[in-house]
Amino acid sequence: MRTRTLAPALLLILPLATACGGSSGTGGGSSSKTVTVTVGYQSKTINTVTAGTLLRSLGYFEQELAARGKKDGVTYKVDWQDYATGAPITAQMTAGKIDIGSMGDFPLLINAARGRELKQPTRLVSVTGYNLRGGLNTVVTAPGSKLASLADLKGKKVSTSVGSAADGTLVRALQRAGIDPEKGIEKLNQQPSVGASALQAGSIDALSQFVAWPGQLAFEGRAQALYDGAELNLPTFHGVTVREKFATERPGVLDDFLRAQRKATDHLRSEPVAAAESVAKETGLPAEVVYLYNGANGIATFDPALRPELLAALKEDVPVLKAAKLVDSVDVDAFVDPEPLGRAAAGVQDYPAAAPARPELWLKEGNRTQGFDTPAALLKALKAAGPAGVRAAYVPDAVTGTLWFADKAVWVAEGSELRAFVTPSGAKAYVDQHAGSGARILSFAEAEALAS
Repeated sequence: MRTRTLAPALLLILPLATACGGSSGTGGGSSSKTVTVTVGYQSKTINTVTAGTLLRSLGYFEQELAARGKKDGVTYKVDWQDYATGAPITAQMTAGKIDIGSMGDFPLLINAARGRELKQPTRLVSVTGYNLRGGLNTVVTAPGSKLASLADLKGKKVSTSVGSAADGTLVRALQRAGIDPEKGIEKLNQQPSVGASALQAGSIDALSQFVAWPGQLAFEGRAQALYDGAELNLPTFHGVTVREKFATERPGVLDDFLRAQRKATDHLRSEPVAAAESVAKETGLPAEVVYLYNGANGIATFDPALRPELLAALKEDVPVLKAAKLVDSVDVDAFVDPEPLGRAAAGVQDYPAAAPARPELWLKEGNRTQGFDTPAALLKALKAAGPAGVRAAYVPDAVTGTLWFADKAVWVAEGSELRAFVTPSGAKAYVDQHAGSGARILSFAEAEALAS
């Protein structure tokens, strides 16, 4: 594999006016104490919003800290620091300058490894959003690209963020396609925004990235899906990591954060449209893209619980990072600390398991959404509402369940049934497997006409 680093180094070191977890001086003859809690988050990685963008906008953490401050006579402040990826958050945490951070599963493992190496150990304490099949990562190409499947990437230029969850998906997917991820492609290590620009400029053939980049590029007509990460059928998630020293010194503050995260999760699950609008306002992302991932039937399921299947998947990620020489080893069991979440969520009922995604229509009238039992019913309602009455229409992939924009999906007719797929290769595989039933690929317009 030839790897070029075209983006500036992500290991940013930003000075803080007040040391994390420290106290300020006295004045006016009376002493005062101020504790600053520094939180690193990724505003545009929108399945971390319950520990970042949405949590910040709702002010739940500050409310928890205000109540604590009244009890212990301390003024608590939160310093929110926004980054594009998990790498600089890890750099700041291992420098003792960020207390709590959120990032994807592969970056979490790097966070654990770097913390141990630099004697600033960290702990995984909760999950933000997850997808049990891996649908949060997608490989996309330029619109009209002749690349039809992952196998076509052999010898091509592919941009990703090395060490990210999207990179992990790319490596695994290439291996399954019979392509050596070390030699079979020319991998470019780029920040997501740089890779997106490179795709538009035609200087790369494909882009492998995490939520919400693939959906945004597809929505804006700047990309089309080539590979749905859910085809791997391996869980992927983002989670919350904390410096062990901070967690030991201020366990109550960590509990406050996790309680606030739970409140933000409650808000997102009960008011998904409002939450999507809020995140869109804060990030500049289209609300329709945010809802694709964070909506009622979104690709991401939000639940802070450290689910066994997620932790098992995390262990399976370690060999991939070791093979890429990004970590020597990671003791996942030692990295995971369920106690803080157990304290913060004591007596709180668990969230129900994620249900299969349903087709969904976001109507402009009343700014409301409507769910449907079948793709055909969605298309019929979509046509009846007309373009002027619809904000977005979403449909799950017939095999992986990954939600996608209905007008960007690949449609298949099989008798009277209509099915949608995220990728052309997914649709073709289905048609090939059901050749005897007359299954055929058709355009979105043709599918809409058949549904009438």
